[in-house]
Amino acid sequence: MASRRLGQVLVDLGHIDEDQLWDILEEQKQSPGEVIGQVAIRMGHVTADQVTQALAEQWGMPVIDLGDTTITAAALELVPETMADIYKIIPVSLQDGVLTVAMADPNNVAALDDLRNFLGYDVRGAVSNEKDVEEAIRNYYAEKGDSIEDIISGLDEVGAESSVGENAFVLGGDDEEAADSAPIRRLLNMVMLDAIRKQASDIHLEPFEDEFKIRVRADGVLFEMVPPPRHLANAIVTRVKVMANLDIAERRLPQDGRIELNVAGAPVDLRVSVLPTMFGEAVVMRILDRTVVSLDLNKIGMDANTMTQFRGVMHRPNGIVLVTGPTGSGKTTTLYSALSELNSIETKIITTEDPIEYDIEGLVQVPVNPDIQVTFANVLRAILRHDPDQILVGEIRDYETAEIAVQSALTGHLVFSTLHTNDAPSSITRLRDMGVPPFLITACVEAILAQRLVRRICSECQTEFRPSQELLLELQLPIDVAKKNRFYYGKGCDRCNNTGYKGRVGLYELLIVTDEIRDLVSAGASDDEMRTLARSQGMTTLREAGLKLIFDGVTTIDEVVRETVIDDVF
Repeated sequence: MASRRLGQVLVDLGHIDEDQLWDILEEQKQSPGEVIGQVAIRMGHVTADQVTQALAEQWGMPVIDLGDTTITAAALELVPETMADIYKIIPVSLQDGVLTVAMADPNNVAALDDLRNFLGYDVRGAVSNEKDVEEAIRNYYAEKGDSIEDIISGLDEVGAESSVGENAFVLGGDDEEAADSAPIRRLLNMVMLDAIRKQASDIHLEPFEDEFKIRVRADGVLFEMVPPPRHLANAIVTRVKVMANLDIAERRLPQDGRIELNVAGAPVDLRVSVLPTMFGEAVVMRILDRTVVSLDLNKIGMDANTMTQFRGVMHRPNGIVLVTGPTGSGKTTTLYSALSELNSIETKIITTEDPIEYDIEGLVQVPVNPDIQVTFANVLRAILRHDPDQILVGEIRDYETAEIAVQSALTGHLVFSTLHTNDAPSSITRLRDMGVPPFLITACVEAILAQRLVRRICSECQTEFRPSQELLLELQLPIDVAKKNRFYYGKGCDRCNNTGYKGRVGLYELLIVTDEIRDLVSAGASDDEMRTLARSQGMTTLREAGLKLIFDGVTTIDEVVRETVIDDVF
């Protein structure tokens, strides 16, 4: 860790005086996202070279002038362009097993640990000007153009029994030795960093009889990468297990672990799940990147009317608020966003989750571990003795958890939880099927929010078009309504990887449990009856929310048809 602050180092080096430092600190308060070195340069008190010198002094690193430095081919070969670009570093030299890299931001010391983990070398940092680093990346990688395809074709050339040079390893022998080889490291590094840069949510490594697939889920849809040679499957999986600190000798049992990275100065968690299959071990890495997921209710795409109603429910003193939808529909993000807004010194919030996806300061978060009987129900019982105001139960899976959640609501707590149902009204039926009596449902449940995620049309290649009758029929949209509105789709461009989509947005259906709804629940009414009454009271269905986004040019007909069922909207 740095022993002195950068401002004090600049004073000690004689680049600024104390009065100028106070001026810089006051200016920084007006633009909190800007670091002190940038503020000092902008104000004209120091030059970029002086800030670089001060950073080197602060972190005890040498200064490298990239304009006068020859970068060796051996060093450049180790670090692919994706890695250099993400970490804002340029490899300079490789001597006696030590790789020296020039860093634009020496404050990101965790990047050196990541590079050691990725590359398998001792990595030493040096400080260089940010513009020089960016220019060096452009110049040195301009012709190189490393891609996953290039690395995989290189693996093919290495072959199954290569023992030449730095990339040497013998496959079919020691998988651990193969997993630690340069080609396997380079391939896995590129796959992980490319997925993080594309804001993907999952990486799938899947062994089959004749091939080994790598697929990446981005914006809710899986895309296949160029598959590596089948004989490398064990080595690649072993490398993942080494990075996640799993037992590489155990191939018969499922295993779970995590890989902690620090990419571009932001912490990124990869939750690793290994599953034994007929043809070897399959791996899924869930990418949890806080820079991608914004835990802010204002940014989840909920329309103003639904948001006002949901906020009103969130601030009730007691009851149960359910969020429902299939896996990957954004339920956890919505609940975390709600709890982040409620999080204050005056409020005690406790969560129990399986697993804890994001660490939020101020919340007491308890992980579930069924192997030692730490279940949702058992944790919930213990939580009630810790004087909470709001409670988050990751999921209501059985009658026991539902019963304790109801008791918690009846004793003055506001309980948030999730269910797996198709829409909001069917959640009532799901609770009844679990064995919760209707009179307890009506006494406790305050609101149910159903949600889905649809892909946004890429803003760079958004194109207007006139839908065919077949498309309108799929949407159950009358021709006269269609004529009054505009429709768009994405043609595909470099920004969206030629998919036509970039990012996702939520569809929301909020059922407020009114006295009339409670009467229907007590009378054992069907889902359709509750849906009809809720819509008459102003509830927007998932399909209606989807239609609004189509007419606003946010998403496409295909996306809404894929994620919602037909309503009698018209």
